[in-house]
Amino acid sequence: MEQLIETIVKPLVDYPEAVRVEKDENTNRVVYKLSVHQSDTGKVIGKQGRVAKAVRSVVYSAAGNYHKKKTYLDIVD
Repeated sequence: MEQLIETIVKPLVDYPEAVRVEKDENTNRVVYKLSVHQSDTGKVIGKQGRVAKAVRSVVYSAAGNYHKKKTYLDIVD
């Protein structure tokens, strides 16, 4: 899943080397924390959050087949 998130996000940003994905897993949920360069945060979120929603939709769809746990994607600075 980390590779999928990186594959989606890296072409969108100006600093692809700054893209990091961390995984935090509990018994009933998985949280992926996406961090990008500070100037790229707006590009990943998009106008009215449209890009972020699209990335989350793809990740959640793929995670449904990959995990049997609730999956979340957080975008952090």
